Amino acid sequence: MSSSSAAPGRGDRAGKTTMRDALVAAAFRLFLERGYEQTTVDDIVALAGVGRRSFFRYFPSKEDVVFPDHERCLADMTAFLAAGADDDEPVRRVCDAARLVLRMYAENPAFSVQRYRLTKRVPGLRAYELSVVWRYERALAEYLRGRFAGRRDGILRADVIAAAVVAAHNNALRSWLRSDGRDDAEAAVDHALGHVQAAFGAAPAPPAGEGPEDVVVVVARRGAPLWRVVQELESVRGRG
Repeated sequence: MSSSSAAPGRGDRAGKTTMRDALVAAAFRLFLERGYEQTTVDDIVALAGVGRRSFFRYFPSKEDVVFPDHERCLADMTAFLAAGADDDEPVRRVCDAARLVLRMYAENPAFSVQRYRLTKRVPGLRAYELSVVWRYERALAEYLRGRFAGRRDGILRADVIAAAVVAAHNNALRSWLRSDGRDDAEAAVDHALGHVQAAFGAAPAPPAGEGPEDVVVVVARRGAPLWRVVQELESVRGRG
């Protein structure tokens, strides 16, 4: 796995490497060769062939170069939630929003796996990642709070569901990363989020023209033969 594959930017998909992508690629090359703590911003800009000012134009800190697409993804998620219709089922909507994060990781599996391994080794990056995850959770919770406004325990329900969505998504995501990006990420996340929807989502409406199933109760004397019970059941069904 070459270190040059680390840059995840959109420019790569268009066949053109941007300065931002070059900085990410240079950073990860040095992180892999020297270690994260031993690499400075000056080292990164020297390898990328740009100045410090160019680095800080794209990344406020060295930690941010490890998570270069999260700001874009958070903005996309927030816009997706804001664009939802009033009749959207809210739990399904936040689950779909979480899938945007998965797609960001799946766009470049090699980079995502490299970052996962690096983050596991550096406590400061794990703490930074937790702060990023919290921002995603807050975005989901704010949407749900708006949808559950006026309901009893609406804020509590919103916060619990947002936390459940993030936990389910991250469980599946980490499983995919541990497979070095070889497993089916979408299937894993769909399965995990399915538990959230089953626990908190609205039950699907029955098909048009179908109502709830009838329940038939038959009362029989103790010791009545089975054929008599069946006969009575058929008689009741025939009257329906």
